Amino acid sequence: MAARIRKGDTVMVITGADKGRRGEVLRVFPKADRAMVAGVHMVRKHRKPQGMGQPGGISDEEASIHLSNLKLVDPKSEQPTKVGFRVLDDGRKVRVAKATGQVIEG
Repeated sequence: MAARIRKGDTVMVITGADKGRRGEVLRVFPKADRAMVAGVHMVRKHRKPQGMGQPGGISDEEASIHLSNLKLVDPKSEQPTKVGFRVLDDGRKVRVAKATGQVIEG
């Protein structure tokens, strides 16, 4: 199955507590259909001290979010869009923004 959302893409959250927020995809977990997005779905982690020089405490981190809650941001119109695929004349398969028909690089 081809990846509609990849590392480095700018996405928008379309549902949930972070609805409307945008961020860059940091990591994708294809088997789990989840992704980590910068600044989205922040959780607080309680950490124990790990030896000398590594104090414990509470830190904020991104948690993964399901791909069905994300939509790719069209590079041309800066609006969220569906993703399609097209095979170019040279045989390459590329992602295409459904709203504008713009080829998505990367």
